[in-house]
Amino acid sequence: MNRFTGTNNYVASEEMKLAVNIAVSLGKPLLIKGEPGTGKTMLAASVANSLDKELIIWNIKSTTKAQEGLYVYDTIRRLYDGQFGEEGVSDIARYITLGKLGEAFAAEEQVILLIDEIDKADLEFPNDLLWELDQMEFFIPETKRTVKAKKRPIVIITSNAEKELPDAFLRRCIFHYIDFPAADLMEEIVRTHYPDIEANLLASAMKRFYDIRALRDLRKKPSTSELLDWIKALELGGISAERLMNELPFPGVIIKKDEDLESTKNLSKMY
Repeated sequence: MNRFTGTNNYVASEEMKLAVNIAVSLGKPLLIKGEPGTGKTMLAASVANSLDKELIIWNIKSTTKAQEGLYVYDTIRRLYDGQFGEEGVSDIARYITLGKLGEAFAAEEQVILLIDEIDKADLEFPNDLLWELDQMEFFIPETKRTVKAKKRPIVIITSNAEKELPDAFLRRCIFHYIDFPAADLMEEIVRTHYPDIEANLLASAMKRFYDIRALRDLRKKPSTSELLDWIKALELGGISAERLMNELPFPGVIIKKDEDLESTKNLSKMY
């Protein structure tokens, strides 16, 4: 069995690699939590790339129902076709479309299924998927067909911890929390994206970044993705390391709350 070891464009900690490989070995969903912007969604793409497998993404919204991930029966189109005398209206299977979970089950080869931001849905959503994720099958009553996974997909589920997930659901998952990267790991992440960044600029940007995150009254801490965007802006703007220590250029790239701008202004006076 191939093992996940990370990729050139995604820096994974040893704990994360271990969690992925345990989940794959046990055939259990991997539940990933962490601050927004810590790379939860990108992990699935990295695993797919590392293991050379197709990635199927099911983006969850507040209105998403578990049924949509299994299949959708288009009764409106069938009714419309019946009114206009289309052939094959009696064949209900023509009007059944598999959802993302159904696609993963029907795939000829093992795929990676990402259920992204599961905590956005209602509280019953995770419970409604217990049987399907356990047994890797579901029944379509309209066609009397059972869709069973040909190859058990590797399921990765992300959560921003907006809602508590049911205990019955959690028991079926391997859990991993992505800690916010320490400075040494963050430097490795930045250099993965910007290998030619000037050392002094990186050091100054990192110091600024972690000082901002350390502010006690900050309403929204900047994330890894915002740091990467900010560094790109600094390079494009020709900002020197020295200037960066005296001011905060392009604050809108890294600060997203009005109240936090005042806090960072006070921080600038300390340098």
